Amino acid sequence: MLPTLTALLCLGLCMSQRINTEKQTLPKPLIWASPRNRVRKGHPVNISCQGAQSASEYHLYFEGSLFAMEKPKPSRSMSAVTFFISHMTSHTAGRYSCFYQSGELWSEFSNTLHLVMTGLYDTPNLWVHPGSAVAIGENVTFSCQLKSATNKFFLLKEGRSNHVQHRYGNTQAEFPMGPMTRAQIGTYTCFGSYNDYTWSFPSKSVHLFIAGDVGNTSLAPTDATSSFDSALWDHTTQNLVRIGLACIVLMGLVCLLAEDWLSKKKDKEGTNILASRRCRKRWRVQRFLEE
Repeated sequence: MLPTLTALLCLGLCMSQRINTEKQTLPKPLIWASPRNRVRKGHPVNISCQGAQSASEYHLYFEGSLFAMEKPKPSRSMSAVTFFISHMTSHTAGRYSCFYQSGELWSEFSNTLHLVMTGLYDTPNLWVHPGSAVAIGENVTFSCQLKSATNKFFLLKEGRSNHVQHRYGNTQAEFPMGPMTRAQIGTYTCFGSYNDYTWSFPSKSVHLFIAGDVGNTSLAPTDATSSFDSALWDHTTQNLVRIGLACIVLMGLVCLLAEDWLSKKKDKEGTNILASRRCRKRWRVQRFLEE
């Protein structure tokens, strides 16, 4: 009995310690920029950070240093804060990340948000060879040209994915693409770059499409919030499972202790009954002798 109780008690303590350790880090929050992460020089931008519903404070980091702190409004249905930048400049362009606090626990850092300032100097020209109407399997090449010298060019496929390619060049860069698939069709824009976070004005857009295809080629939108909710749900479910196992171990300890107590109680009652019988027997013998 005692070795079993000791083993279950050790198991419960180890499990409790593991639960406490794994709960020290909360799921990482989401971070995004509105209206987008490419902002015209002098224009405003909002950086939003969304964490767990229990979050009490958010910290925004810029280039590895604390940029701002904000507390969520308790009346909101979801826990999120917004950091407002009134005028986009080269000093506010760069890498942002955030995390949140809930009670005494801290979350992981969010993914990195790359905030880019556009609207510097000239506007590049963009064209595609052999043309905008392409066939599946065909190879095409985008060319981006800027009159003033630069050192890097970016080609963006517009849409929710915001896929970005980059090439080095002085006044022009080429972006070979192919063999073409339906996933590659869409609208493209290019920029000249003076560093990774300060870009030129955008070029005129070029729409790439499949010759003779009138079908809908748009991709289904994705919801970034659902990925966070899923991660948070998985984290909560795992904790509930661990807590449930700890409760089962605790119930086992209680049952064993109750069984041990009942066993001792029965032994005590048996001893009392035997003693009572012996007392009655002595009394009858003594009475018989007196008579």
